[in-house]
Amino acid sequence: MGFIPFTFVDFIDILLVALIMFWIYRMTKGTNAPYILSGIIAIYLMWVVVRTLNMELLSTILGQLISVGVIALIIVFQPELRHFLQMIGIRQKHFNFITRIFSPVEARPRTDVAPIVAACRDMAATKTGALIVIGLQSDLTLIAEGGIAVDAKVSPDLLQNIFFKNAPLHDGAVLIHNDRVIAAKCILPVTQSDVPKSYGTRHRAALGMSEISDAVIVVVSEETGGISVAQGGQLRRDVDSSRLQQMLQRHLAPAPRRRSRKEVVE
Repeated sequence: MGFIPFTFVDFIDILLVALIMFWIYRMTKGTNAPYILSGIIAIYLMWVVVRTLNMELLSTILGQLISVGVIALIIVFQPELRHFLQMIGIRQKHFNFITRIFSPVEARPRTDVAPIVAACRDMAATKTGALIVIGLQSDLTLIAEGGIAVDAKVSPDLLQNIFFKNAPLHDGAVLIHNDRVIAAKCILPVTQSDVPKSYGTRHRAALGMSEISDAVIVVVSEETGGISVAQGGQLRRDVDSSRLQQMLQRHLAPAPRRRSRKEVVE
């Protein structure tokens, strides 16, 4: 009796599958997905055992469940799959040639960061909680439609009035795009990742929004007055006003126009 042939390609195959499974586990950690997957794997192993023992009736029933497993997985994991694919798309946006082909080329949003920084500095001093979403290239229409339309030019007074604790629009997020406050009282998706227990609802919502879009989200803590910035699924806490201005300028300030050779010569 000989051994099952095992080649270097088989080793690479097993290694890649293990890496993919570990990556999926990391992406779904903190959600109900691992528990559902465990149940599906248990049913599949039971089907294998039942089929080996030639238990026709039970094997047929389990086989029918397995045959529609793909559709069931799509239905059961619909929120997790959408979140998973959105994260892949955001992280691979530099290689997303489909978006570049079918989407019109848009200039970088021209957003003046000074009013935002001034408002966050003043709200941090008074410990006024705030959640500000600054849009870049991602389409945030659904987020805006879930809030109250404002459509006003960004100013420190406007932002402070919106987030004043007795104001009717203070609960939720403000959406800013191209120097305009598009909407207020917007509901953001909360992250499903494992985060420290010290993170409040605003910080979790900021992380969740940064995981599904390229927006920059600024949070002012109502408890500590600390300023945090979320972008690309990462949250930087305890950011001072000067650092906040640098971070926002890097993402939002319009790039300087290149001078042509003719202008340089003149």
